[in-house]
Amino acid sequence: MKAIVVFSGGIDSVCTAIYLRKRYDIYGITFSYGQKADQELNAAKHFSKILKFREHKIIDMEFMKELYEKTNALTYSKMNIPSKFDYSIVVPIRNAVFLSIASAWAFSKNANLVAYGAHKDDQSYPDCRPKFSKLLADALNEGEIDGIRKGLRKKIGIWSPFVGGLSKSNLLKIGHGLLGDDIFKTWSCYSQSKIHCGKCESCNNRKLAFRQAGIIDRTRYKFS
Repeated sequence: MKAIVVFSGGIDSVCTAIYLRKRYDIYGITFSYGQKADQELNAAKHFSKILKFREHKIIDMEFMKELYEKTNALTYSKMNIPSKFDYSIVVPIRNAVFLSIASAWAFSKNANLVAYGAHKDDQSYPDCRPKFSKLLADALNEGEIDGIRKGLRKKIGIWSPFVGGLSKSNLLKIGHGLLGDDIFKTWSCYSQSKIHCGKCESCNNRKLAFRQAGIIDRTRYKFS
């Protein structure tokens, strides 16, 4: 079976791919959408090779930065990135955009699963919740319902660790078990820097996940 994984190169997406690879051939799709954290792309390329994806596509969506205007701190250069959750780091329906494109590829590949790295600790993000992914899958399947009925397309499901009841620390244990210290090459930071800033909300979540998983965090941070 084939699975299309939305693949940022962070802990969540890398470990999601590891979790699924025993049952699926993995096809990764990475989006460059104007985010400040351009190191994500390097991490995604690295791990797509390590995990031996069948294919890995990087989709240029830099135009989204203009469409998002001043709505969020991840794409708007003049907005500061907070150290804890604030709605300023919610990029409007980002996952809906990503999952729709990933699903178009899934229908084309006759894949029956699309996955992304949303987990139980992502409660604050509306487009990470299982209710959202279920409704989106229903809508996308309805948009291809005639092709599905004719046997030309496979019905897709949208899966996330959140759907599977997994937390970030659960994922981290799974990923560390396979990758060992290579797990520290994943990229979580929201800022544009060569090493993790250690201060943004995502870096703080990363640190917490390592503590909860009982794994010594060897990530290089500018601010520890």
